Amino acid sequence: MTEADTRYAQRFPVLEPAQLDTARRFASGPVRRFSPGEVVFAVGEEQAPVWLILEGDIVIVRRDGLGHEKAVVTQGPGQFTGEVSQLAGRASLAEGRAGSGGCAALPIDTAHLRALMIGAAELGEVVMRALILRRVGLIEGGAAGSVLVGHPGDPNLLRLQGFLTRNGYPNTLLDAENDEEGRAVVERLGVVDADLPLMVCPNGTVLRRPSEAEAAICLGMTPELDPAKVYDVAIVGAGPAGLATAVYAASEGLSVIVLDQRAIGGQAGASSRIENYLGFPTGISGQALAGRAYNQALKFGAELAIPLQVARLECASDGPGKPHRLELESGEAVQARTVVVATGARYRRPGIDNLSPFEGSGVSYWASPVEARLCAGEEVALVGGGNSAGQAVVFLASKVKALNLVVRGPGLEASMSKYLIDRIAALPNVRIHVHTEITALEGDGDTGLTGAVFRDRRSGETHLCPMRHLFLFVGADPNADWLEACVGLDDKGFVETGGTVALPLQTDRPGIFAIGDVRAGSTKRVAAAVGEGAAVVSQIHQYLASLEA
Repeated sequence: MTEADTRYAQRFPVLEPAQLDTARRFASGPVRRFSPGEVVFAVGEEQAPVWLILEGDIVIVRRDGLGHEKAVVTQGPGQFTGEVSQLAGRASLAEGRAGSGGCAALPIDTAHLRALMIGAAELGEVVMRALILRRVGLIEGGAAGSVLVGHPGDPNLLRLQGFLTRNGYPNTLLDAENDEEGRAVVERLGVVDADLPLMVCPNGTVLRRPSEAEAAICLGMTPELDPAKVYDVAIVGAGPAGLATAVYAASEGLSVIVLDQRAIGGQAGASSRIENYLGFPTGISGQALAGRAYNQALKFGAELAIPLQVARLECASDGPGKPHRLELESGEAVQARTVVVATGARYRRPGIDNLSPFEGSGVSYWASPVEARLCAGEEVALVGGGNSAGQAVVFLASKVKALNLVVRGPGLEASMSKYLIDRIAALPNVRIHVHTEITALEGDGDTGLTGAVFRDRRSGETHLCPMRHLFLFVGADPNADWLEACVGLDDKGFVETGGTVALPLQTDRPGIFAIGDVRAGSTKRVAAAVGEGAAVVSQIHQYLASLEA
């Protein structure tokens, strides 16, 4: 059996009789019969269950927002429908129709599906692997998900594409000017450039120049929040630290909600390859690592609310043990007995006077496959000397003609891991500019970035380096503004913890914890963030036990 055959069998397994009997125990309703051709579940349908097929078959079809359809598979008795959307309780990305002979199937809703994952571990492994591989198939197979129509290189188009990609949602890009179908969509809708990019959702809804929040609502990503519910743990930030907390807290029976304004993975999610994370000797991309953690958190019952931005932590409290309240930009609120601050850090902007006009139009703060495609075969520059910068250099070097690495100091040794330094030294198209900074950018709104002025910090000499793409990895500042004066911060704005020996990750406000890059004194490494995410759960248990006592 080839690897392709093996993966196919894992994507669409046929349950053995004993496994089928086990799965039937987790049904959330009675057997339902569907007539030939009847829709079992539709694209965009929210809370669509997994269907366990007992008789007949179901034809699975993927469809994009423009109505392009492609059959994926026909599933028969002993098989089950669904992908990761069903595990998350989100809108379906595919459609299922009863076959020519009709079908009979049992529904397994989100709650019962998660119960199956935990209560029947071996069967749960089979189901989880299938759901993940099916989502990957939708992303890679085309004719599924949203269609984006715009001008390649447009910052708003890149923003939307990055948002969908980092959250694992399939999308297709059409050039509004040079692609025949893209032009046809623009002409049919009568839109002007100011309306671009367009996003055509899987259900056919057309959004003009949407925000991430508007896109998420159209896709059914955003959950409905119950303002009266009090969670055991509210985690702000879905980077490695926050996701680790979600996995461990939910697996231990705590009710958990995770909020993030943009995407899973945080800054680590934008890393092309992490090679010094324990257990992955060949490396793993930040997005893949975040995706695995996300699925684990869903499996144990954590609720992930993305993209929802927390506006502020309400400082006032009626007394010890009363719920903490998080106010959202949307006007909604979340209540929780404990709050874990895992908001990490935001990208630092260097002091270049005319930087803003080029952000998203030649200047990027991360190096994902989207940016790599835009600068393929060209000369680029990257500023930074840390591990994130090193990972980006290694990733980009194989895509570009030449890469100029700009470092303010005398070299890379003080801030970058040796394995990355050695790898960069072996790259023939990378030139390192030490004791150098960028003082100005060249270009305009029509042409975008055309060059950058390099300045030698020792001699003061400057020269213009022609380029159309500049990557900035110059560190980050703590993302703690939303905390206002609720918890103690150090002089650099990082959250201070460790006021008690028993709860070293607790802030000066009882029940509020801080982990990962946002915490003062933390080690800025993915593994350290994950470790703190695990460690904080035991301290949360101690805090909650003290309230009970």
